[in-house]
Amino acid sequence: MLPHTFRRRSTQLLAAMLPALGLASTAQADEPVEVVTSFSVLADITRQVGGDHVEVTSLVGPDSDPHVYSPRPSDARSLAEADLVVLNGLQFEGWMTRLIDSSGYSGETVVATDGIEPLPYHGHSIGDAGHEHAADEHEHAADEHGHEHDHDHAPHDHEEDTHAGHEGHHHGEFDPHAWLDLAAGQVYAANIRDGLIAVDPEHEADYREQAEDYIEQLVAADEKIHTLFADVPTNAEVIVNHDAFGHFSRAYGVRFLSPVGLSTEAEPSAADIAKLIGVVDEHQIPALYLESMSSPRLIQQLSDETGVPIVGTLYTGALSVSGDTSSYLGMVMHNAEILHEGLVGAGDHDHDHDHDHDHDHDH
Repeated sequence: MLPHTFRRRSTQLLAAMLPALGLASTAQADEPVEVVTSFSVLADITRQVGGDHVEVTSLVGPDSDPHVYSPRPSDARSLAEADLVVLNGLQFEGWMTRLIDSSGYSGETVVATDGIEPLPYHGHSIGDAGHEHAADEHEHAADEHGHEHDHDHAPHDHEEDTHAGHEGHHHGEFDPHAWLDLAAGQVYAANIRDGLIAVDPEHEADYREQAEDYIEQLVAADEKIHTLFADVPTNAEVIVNHDAFGHFSRAYGVRFLSPVGLSTEAEPSAADIAKLIGVVDEHQIPALYLESMSSPRLIQQLSDETGVPIVGTLYTGALSVSGDTSSYLGMVMHNAEILHEGLVGAGDHDHDHDHDHDHDHDH
């Protein structure tokens, strides 16, 4: 496949010749940059930065789980025709490296997390999902969005060590869900901007302007979330069954507890339910949340058993098809708002546990 810059220059030369031949110029003189992203969050950021100059294909679409994704033959064809590939990195999409290799793609690749301080995983255990991180530590990403990158590289080597999607939900040493911190989202936008400029330098001014406008929106939303959580009790905690909120915790100071052995794929056992009931009691959990990529069964049963209300649904690895959570910025703001709604009363929450926890939980 011809590189995008070569195809663009060839088309421009042809367009310049057409008037001399008495022919009209065509829209091909300004064809869009074909961008392939690994999942829907990156697709939205790319569209925000690229505007009308890009045509974006997301391999994992809205309401689809990147953790269990199995690539299709059509994905390799999409990559073979791409001008630019954007992936998250930090061992999030191990299947992507193999797919790029099989497609023969050799063009520009943007690793969106370049420049972001990795956050080590503490394991999928109660009390270890980022609760040591304070809100003021989010500055690791806030000032990174202005740096420049050399985008003549393939996906980082650490990507190759990831366990593949359908083989299980395992990431690796670091929490890859950096986009849940809007300061990190600013770095994503800057990296994508630089990648677009590398393959389409004639529209550099547009990419810089659109990226600047978008980053300003992310900065304003980040400040709004910090203000929102200022009145949340410092001892308030949230139970999640997908250990994805380490970056959100480090940025905004919310404490998350993640049970042992639960993931976007796991079904809860009777022992899981019993353990979680004990955690809800011990930690005085004020509210429960469904997660868009996880089975609702555990949280619904836990709410029934403890009387703790379910406030709403959190979104992590995929945007929704429609509504407020169909954009990256809307998704993060939605999560912040419903977390705040459930946690503001955490300091004086009393559970109603006047029921028998010991009855049969088989399901």
